[in-house]
Amino acid sequence: MKVSIGADHCGVDLRQQLIQYLQKQGFDIIDHGTLSRDSVDYPDYAQLVGEDVVKGKADFGILVCDSGMGICMAANKIRGIHAAILYNNDIARFCKEHNNANVVCFGGKYQTPYMAEQFLETYLNSKYEGGRHDRRLNKMDALSDLNLAKR
Repeated sequence: MKVSIGADHCGVDLRQQLIQYLQKQGFDIIDHGTLSRDSVDYPDYAQLVGEDVVKGKADFGILVCDSGMGICMAANKIRGIHAAILYNNDIARFCKEHNNANVVCFGGKYQTPYMAEQFLETYLNSKYEGGRHDRRLNKMDALSDLNLAKR
C-alpha cells in the first residue's frame, strides 16, 4: 500500500515519526516534506498529497500542521478528497466507515506520535460501509461544484 504524506513546518517532527512507523508496517511512502521548521504554507502540501490521492498515485494521504485544521480545510477544497482530523479512535473509525476519508490529518501540537499511530491504526483497520453513506458522499462532492462567492 502506498501513502502520500506532507506537512508544514509545524508538523515536520510528527510527519517524520509517522513515516518511520509506516515504513515499519511495510508501506511505500511518497514524502512531500517539508524537511525543516522554516515557515511554509500548508495549502501547498495539501495540494501535493491531494493530487497523489486523486490521481491514484497513493492509496491514501496523511497531512500534518500545527492543529490539523488548516491543512484539513485546504485538502477538502480538492474535489475527490475527503479529509478528516483524527483526534480519537471513534473519529478514526467513523471517518472511514461513514465518510470514506482518503486523507487523514493530525495536529503536531496536539497529538503525540503514540496517539497518531493509534488513530492511524484504527483508521487503517476500518472499512467504508457504503449504502446510505454513498448518498451523503455524493452530496458532499456536489458541493465542490458550487460557486457562491460574490466577486
